[in-house]
Amino acid sequence: MNSRFLPLTILLVLGLVAQASLAPVFAKDPVSTGILSNLAVSGHDPVAYFTQGKPVEGNSDHEYEWNGATWRFSSAENLNAFKSDPQAFAPQYGGYCAWAVSQGYTAPSDPQAWRIVDDKLYLNYSKKVQQNWVRDIPGNIAEADKNWPKVLDK
Repeated sequence: MNSRFLPLTILLVLGLVAQASLAPVFAKDPVSTGILSNLAVSGHDPVAYFTQGKPVEGNSDHEYEWNGATWRFSSAENLNAFKSDPQAFAPQYGGYCAWAVSQGYTAPSDPQAWRIVDDKLYLNYSKKVQQNWVRDIPGNIAEADKNWPKVLDK
């Protein structure tokens, strides 16, 4: 190798090593939370979607740390149900917008834009975005399943 290219080669290799080592630092969290908060589902009770059929605000008296986020519940019963089987109640794709994940990226979600499909909770960025998602729920779920969790690295 020509010695005048050696410094450039070294810098290139160091840059690639630095980029590879920093990639995990910039990966998104497995659960969507607010920028200034660590609350999943914006503090709403994920179990209530199943038991009450609507979004219900959680209470700081009933909190549980799971999967890197703080989950709030409206009652001790809901907290205990979640603790016994978090996967059954946690929203799909870590609570990120199901439409966005189906399209290959992540976006936060609105607890008011939700739907339960085959006993799984899905959230969307907004009710307007949800209109796109419901046009082909099975297809969008299939695409999102293919993209998850790779989209966290984007």
